[in-house]
Amino acid sequence: MPDRQPALHRGLEERHINLMALGAAVGVGLFLGSASAIRMAGPAILVSYMLAGVAIFVIMRALGEMAVANPVAGSFSRYAQDYVGPLAGYLTGWTYWLTALVGSMCEITAAGIYMNIWFPHVPTWIWTFAALGAVGAINFAAVKAYGEFEFWFALIKVVTIVLMIVAGAGMIVFGLGNGGVAKGISNLWAHGGFMPNGWTGVLKALPMVMFAYQGIELLGVTAGEARNPEKTLARAVNSVFWRVLIFYVGALFVIMSIYPWDQIGTHGSPFVLTFDRLGIHYAAGIINFVVLTAALSSCNSNIYGTSRLLHNLAEQRQAPAMFARISPNGIPVVALLFSCGCSLVGVYLNYASPNHVFVWLTAISTFGALWTWAIILFSHYRFRRMPPAARGASRACRVPLFPYASLLAGAFLVVVLGLMARFEDTRVAVVVGPVWIVFVATVYFGTARRRAGVQRKQDNGTDESRFMAKSAISRKAPENCR
Repeated sequence: MPDRQPALHRGLEERHINLMALGAAVGVGLFLGSASAIRMAGPAILVSYMLAGVAIFVIMRALGEMAVANPVAGSFSRYAQDYVGPLAGYLTGWTYWLTALVGSMCEITAAGIYMNIWFPHVPTWIWTFAALGAVGAINFAAVKAYGEFEFWFALIKVVTIVLMIVAGAGMIVFGLGNGGVAKGISNLWAHGGFMPNGWTGVLKALPMVMFAYQGIELLGVTAGEARNPEKTLARAVNSVFWRVLIFYVGALFVIMSIYPWDQIGTHGSPFVLTFDRLGIHYAAGIINFVVLTAALSSCNSNIYGTSRLLHNLAEQRQAPAMFARISPNGIPVVALLFSCGCSLVGVYLNYASPNHVFVWLTAISTFGALWTWAIILFSHYRFRRMPPAARGASRACRVPLFPYASLLAGAFLVVVLGLMARFEDTRVAVVVGPVWIVFVATVYFGTARRRAGVQRKQDNGTDESRFMAKSAISRKAPENCR
């Protein structure tokens, strides 16, 4: 019999998966990028986050239901392949690979910017290269070691957010750090009202809010390496979403209660201002360290996701077979090398044009996330149309009010895409995104004959192996019967 090939290791425990999803979703946007979203919507940005949060909740439940029933690496790409069709799986796998790749470029760019605060005379591209090298090295470790690194990376920023929320609540209620005078929450409506820019501001902020939620779907990608996936994934889906929502809404509620919304971002990070007011010296340096680890955490998760998706595409014969190779310690080493190599484009962009690419990259990444979320909803709809015995469904992550909740979530994603097309900063993604989809579809149809040939060879090889095995058993049978 042929030697068994190495396989992905189920070394990720529940605490790893919970913090990995938080690490991917709670990124640098909360620490520094939230100021621009607040300027668009004012205190009503909380409404934007809650509207988006309802849609993300439905999407995560849909993904969780499929992942518990069929915990495989590649997740939504495999579900699109199985429940929608090969083309959908191909488009989704490669589109999310691009999404995570662009996300990793954004994060190493952010890491370079943060390092420039401490070392202003060192070119940004050097720090982006160093960040990519460090994250790549972590991903080449065994998956459990990667999970440990990501656990501690994510824990740093989670603890910082919790401390900021608790300290801010003390300032609001008890006047902590404010001479004993309670701040209250009047700043939420005292400067032009709760919704100073009307519903236009709320809607305009939605694309940026959706970018903030991007990465929470990484839970599905971990399914193939989760220990006890039915228990682990079900709990993670039900808990991570609420934690992400509380962190974003809770942190922004505290910040906008303490500071007038129209002044946030004009005097530095609100996190720095909050800790500084509490008398914590060197607050700027502490927060800079936190956001640096936040950027590395998100990049770490994105590199992980790109390598697992490439591995899954290769297993489905939708990418070169070399990407399916697994190292003895359970790492898709070729897929990981390729993803890290492609991320070097981000290093080059920081060298060639460091001031003009960041917004475009985030917009393109958001388009890819919208595509992935829509495919998750459609795949789940097809999944639920199967007989219960065929889909092996669990009640642990059922979508409430199906199919109406799924239809409303899908309509919400269409609205966000329309908003991206309307506003100049994000319009580039609505151009680049469809061009990418057409390009990938063209490659799919152009390589159909080659994939069919590979399939025939594999089928013939399987039949030959079965014949050889049966022949060997037949030759040994008389001896065994004596």
